[in-house]
Amino acid sequence: MVRHDRKGMKPFISLILSAKIPKAAFFAGLSASVLTTVAGLIVPLLTKNLVDGFSMDSLSAPLIAGIGAVFLIQAIISGFSLYLLSFVGQKIVAGLRERMWKKMIKLPVSYFDKQSSGESVSRIINDTSVVRDLISNHFPQFITGMVSIFGAILILLIMDWRMTLLMLISVPISLVIMLPLGRRMAKISRGLQNETATFTGQIQQTLSEIRLMKASTAEQKEEAKGLTGIENLLGYGLKEARIFALIGPSMYLVVMVVIVMIIAYGGIRVAEGSMSTGSLIAFLLYLFQIIMPITSFATFFTQLQKAKGATERIIDILELYSEDGQDGLDMDIRNLPISIKNVSFSYHSGERVLDNVSIEAQPGQMIALAGPSGGGKTTIFGLLERFYQPGSGEILIGRTPISQISLNSWRGQIGYVSQESAMMAGTIRENLCYGLESSSHISDQQLWKVAEMAYADQFIHSFPKGLDTEVGERGVRLSGGQRQRIAIARAFLRDPKILMMDEATASLDSQSESVVQQALSRLMEGRTTFVIAHRLATIVNADKIIFIEQGSVTGTGTHDELAKSHPLYREFAQQQLA
Repeated sequence: MVRHDRKGMKPFISLILSAKIPKAAFFAGLSASVLTTVAGLIVPLLTKNLVDGFSMDSLSAPLIAGIGAVFLIQAIISGFSLYLLSFVGQKIVAGLRERMWKKMIKLPVSYFDKQSSGESVSRIINDTSVVRDLISNHFPQFITGMVSIFGAILILLIMDWRMTLLMLISVPISLVIMLPLGRRMAKISRGLQNETATFTGQIQQTLSEIRLMKASTAEQKEEAKGLTGIENLLGYGLKEARIFALIGPSMYLVVMVVIVMIIAYGGIRVAEGSMSTGSLIAFLLYLFQIIMPITSFATFFTQLQKAKGATERIIDILELYSEDGQDGLDMDIRNLPISIKNVSFSYHSGERVLDNVSIEAQPGQMIALAGPSGGGKTTIFGLLERFYQPGSGEILIGRTPISQISLNSWRGQIGYVSQESAMMAGTIRENLCYGLESSSHISDQQLWKVAEMAYADQFIHSFPKGLDTEVGERGVRLSGGQRQRIAIARAFLRDPKILMMDEATASLDSQSESVVQQALSRLMEGRTTFVIAHRLATIVNADKIIFIEQGSVTGTGTHDELAKSHPLYREFAQQQLA
C-alpha cells in the first residue's frame, strides 16, 4: 500500500473530500453564515444614519423597522447556518468514525499486540472530533471573518479613506502578535492530543484490570502513574493558558489603543465639521468587525494544525492492511484432516517461536499439545485461528490451504474454549448468541437445550431473570465454573467442526471441574479437537500427544508411547500422575 505524503494540506483535504460531505447542506450553511455577516455590515450604516439625523421627529418608523428587521433576519439566518454546519460536521465525523471502526475491527491481532486499545479509542473519538470542530465551527468563522474584514474595509474606504488607513494600523500589529503565538499554540495542541491519547490508554487499561490491580495491592503504583499523566496534561493545559493569557490582553491593548486613536482623530474631525458623529460611531463599529475576526484567526490556525495532526493519525489507521482472508472460499470443513506442515513462526525477527513444526490430525481425533511453558503451544492455536500467518510452511484442511478459505467461513466452524472464558458485558442470552448472524432467530428452546448439554441450565434457572440475567463486564457476576459452562454452551450452539480447548478446567475447583469436564466430553464427541494440556491427567486418553519444547516437536504418540520413549514427558507423568 502506498503511503501518502503527510506534509501540507493535501492529505487533510483528501480525507475530508473522501468523507462524503453533504455538499448541499455545507454550502447552504456557509452561504447563510456569509449572509449573516453581510447583514451585520449593514448595521453600522443604519446606525450612522440614525445618529446623524437624530431627533425625536426624525425617528421614522421605516428606519427603526429596518434596523429591527436586519437584527431579526440576522438571528434567524444565523440559527439556520449553525444547525446546517453542525449537521455537516456531525455527518463527517460519523463517516470517519464508521470507516475507522470498520477498519479497526478488521485489523490483524498483531496490530493490537503492539497498540494500546485506549490510544485506538482516542483516535476514533478525539481525533475525529478535532476534524469536526474545524469544519463545523472554525472554518465557517474563518470565512465569515474574512468577509467581515474585507467588507468592512471596503465600506470604510468609501466612507473616509484617511480614517480607514489609520484604523488599519491595528491589522499588522495584530498579525505580529498572533502569528508567532499561533505557531506556538499549534505545537502545544498537538502535544496535548498525543498526551491525551496516552493517558486514555493508561486509565482504560487500569480500569479494565481493576481486580488484578487491587489483588496485587498496586493502587499506589497506578495512582502515581495516573497522577503523572494528569500532571502532564496539566502542563500542556497551563502552556495553552499562558498563550491565551498573552493573546487576550495583547489584543485588548491593540484594540483600545486603536479605539482611542480613532476617537481622538475622529473627534477632531467632528469638531472641524469634516466628519459627522454618525460616521465616527460607524467607524468604531466597523473597527470591531475587523479586529474581532483577526483575534479568532489564531484559534483557527491552531485548530488547523491540530486537524492536520489528527488527519495524519486517522490516515495511518485507514491505510493499515486489513486482516488477510476477508475474501475466500466458503467451504465445509467437516470430516477433513488438518495438516500443519513444516511451520515456522516469529513474533519478532530473530526470535523464532516455532521451528519446522508438523502435526497431522484426522477427523474426530483428539490432539493434545503438551510441554513446558513458553514452548509454542498457544502460538499454534493462534496460527490455527489465523490470528497470525506462518513465517514458512502451511496449514491445510484436506488438501486446501486454510489461507484460501474466508475468515468468516473458517472461524465460523471453529469452537474455542479457554481458561479465561471471555464474555461480553450483556445478558446470558447475548453471550450465548454472540457472533451468530441468525441470533434473532434462535429460540429459547434451543438456548435451554445447549445450556442443558453444557450443564448450565440449573444455575441459569436459579437466576430471577434466567437467560436475560446481566453478567457484568467480562462476566464478573458469574463464577469461573459458570462462565466456562456458558462458553461451552456457546460452542454447542455454534456446532463447530473443529474444537480448540486451552486447558478449560485448569482454574476451576474440583466440583466445578468435574461438571465442566463432563460438558467438554459431550462437546468433543465426533469433533476434531485440539487441547493445550498443562495437566497430563486431562489428556491421557488423547489419540495423539504432541510434545513441544522451545518451538520444536520432540515427541509424538499416545500417553503410553511417550511415557516409554520421551524422558521429559515421562518425568512430567511421574510428577503429575504418581
